[in-house]
Amino acid sequence: MTDDPRGSGFKDRTRLPAARERLAESLTRIDRTESIPITEGDGRALAETVESPRPVPHYARAAMDGFAVRAPDTFEATDRSPVTLALGDTVGPRRACRVHTGSELPEGADAVVKVEQTRVDGETMEVSDAVASGENVAPVGEDVSEGEHLYDPGHRLRPSDLALLKSVGKTTIDVVERPRVAVVPTGEELVQSDPQPGEVIETNGQTVTQYVRRWGGEPTYRDVVTDDEAALREAIRRDLDRDLIVTTGGSSVGERDLLPEVVGNMGEVFVHGVALKPGHPVALGQVAGTPVLMLPGYPVATIVNAVQFLRPAVKRTGRLPVTDLPTTIARLTRKIVSDIGTRSFVRVRLDSDDDGPTAIPTRASGAGVLSSVALADGWVIVPDNSEGIEAGRTVTVENWEWSP
Repeated sequence: MTDDPRGSGFKDRTRLPAARERLAESLTRIDRTESIPITEGDGRALAETVESPRPVPHYARAAMDGFAVRAPDTFEATDRSPVTLALGDTVGPRRACRVHTGSELPEGADAVVKVEQTRVDGETMEVSDAVASGENVAPVGEDVSEGEHLYDPGHRLRPSDLALLKSVGKTTIDVVERPRVAVVPTGEELVQSDPQPGEVIETNGQTVTQYVRRWGGEPTYRDVVTDDEAALREAIRRDLDRDLIVTTGGSSVGERDLLPEVVGNMGEVFVHGVALKPGHPVALGQVAGTPVLMLPGYPVATIVNAVQFLRPAVKRTGRLPVTDLPTTIARLTRKIVSDIGTRSFVRVRLDSDDDGPTAIPTRASGAGVLSSVALADGWVIVPDNSEGIEAGRTVTVENWEWSP
């Protein structure tokens, strides 16, 4: 990196979509795989094509409580003129056998009469409604046929998928390994507990670590690194075997914001300063093929940038789909303002009144006020080309805390 913006501020800020696209170009999708028990597969990305090794069900079974019969023996049955069949342990001409839902259909039977359509009298029963061949019967392979294609590589496994895999006889599955992410908090003022005047409790690294795990990565939470070029350089070099490195703090243009220069000297910084608020001093780069995400030090700015950049980076690297975050449509209770050319993420709390859901802004500024994001239900995104949103307008509230 040849230009050093420190001391002069950001002259240009990259638009958010362009910054995300540039980061995506630097990512390498993992080709490492591992075999795991299906009980551990929730949320993992499949690394194999799955076809069913057996049918489900693997036998014809009763779909109702009732009596297994030969369908032609019931064809003349009506309410006014029921058909009488003998009861036994097997099925034969004009002879039925009691069955329960899920039990194997006896040999010779091709249908089940529901119990409510019969009247039992000792060793015989009356059938009051005819059944067709196959009626109230689950045939072999009704759920899944043998050899049926179930999943492609890259599918994100859900509990229902794992249940289906177990039902067809799978006990282990091949999945993509979780992306290995080094989380490096930086700042000489950071401590883990009992802060003295001028010291700050380290929370950004912990927050990012938990988000990485939630988004499908395998994080390593490093000790705080002080604002020293040699120490920062060594911290980056130590984790170049990781799939991603994410740092917190030291990404802006102040005298102690050394990370962009350190990363630029070791490799490349392709984005420094993004047109979003809060959190414009984010920097994105790469060293020896390993992407480095340098998140700002203010807690709210860290979270905004983690959702915008780190979340898709972890998922793409781990071959997981980058899904949209869930939203709630609500009515804005107070006007919010924004700067033209900047995409703003305004924290809101959700409530409701007689007219439906409402979005109450908690703060539009204050990137260091952690409670404003921790106590919010989501954020309203003000587009780059807007100066704000008037009170009373319908807005979309995005829930960034959603897990997948």
